[in-house]
Amino acid sequence: MSRLRVAAFTVVFLAFGAALPAAGQGFSDAQRGEIERIIRNYLMQHPEILQEVMTELEKKQQAVDAEKNKTAVKDNAQLLFSSSHQVTLGNLQGDVTLVEFFDYNCGYCKRALSDLMGLMKADAKLKVVLKEFPVLGPGSVEAAQVATAVRMQDRTGKKYLEFHQKLLTGRGQADRTRALAVAKEIGLDMARLEKDMTSEEIRASLEESMQLAEKLGLNGTPSYVVGPNVVVGAVGFEALKEKVESARACAKTATC
Repeated sequence: MSRLRVAAFTVVFLAFGAALPAAGQGFSDAQRGEIERIIRNYLMQHPEILQEVMTELEKKQQAVDAEKNKTAVKDNAQLLFSSSHQVTLGNLQGDVTLVEFFDYNCGYCKRALSDLMGLMKADAKLKVVLKEFPVLGPGSVEAAQVATAVRMQDRTGKKYLEFHQKLLTGRGQADRTRALAVAKEIGLDMARLEKDMTSEEIRASLEESMQLAEKLGLNGTPSYVVGPNVVVGAVGFEALKEKVESARACAKTATC
């Protein structure tokens, strides 16, 4: 029996041994005490086994979470990839879609912007979807509201992307004032923008993003959906590129 299996058995035995009445174990008190002493001494002499067990448990939990995420992505595919409440960039007919949930006040999102832009430049078949996910306070909500109004005025996504880059890379906290200043700087119709910000579309768009994030178990930014997979955190250009290539390969072989 491998050390990992021995350790797993040990942990399980201790857990159940502590929970069940001694009379149900088939051992006398003396035998039970001796078994627990042997197990304890073994673990004290080989504590690294517990780390091996935890590592294995984490792997299994990650596999379970990945399958749950894939199911959530599949169940919400239309809203994730083709909602009317989103910004779509890159190749609109791309064979792989990358969705980013972001917050304009997220430092990691700021650093991850270059990863996204690099992917769009390097991969002509990539479709990119941006979803505002303002989780860092009132300023973030205000900036997201302005961003949604920008999207309403620019269906091509070109002006939105310019706005997105300027606001995300600017200094200081993103809020209504800064977002409106950026919108004015890039030449948008400010009267229309102010009017659009009072529309039902603003509430519906942000509410949809929040609900999607909840269904996917997302609680931070940036978070991505790449093909059928959920990727949490600013993992970097190479890791995202690998996820895109993996999604493309599994789509071709229908193994996703």
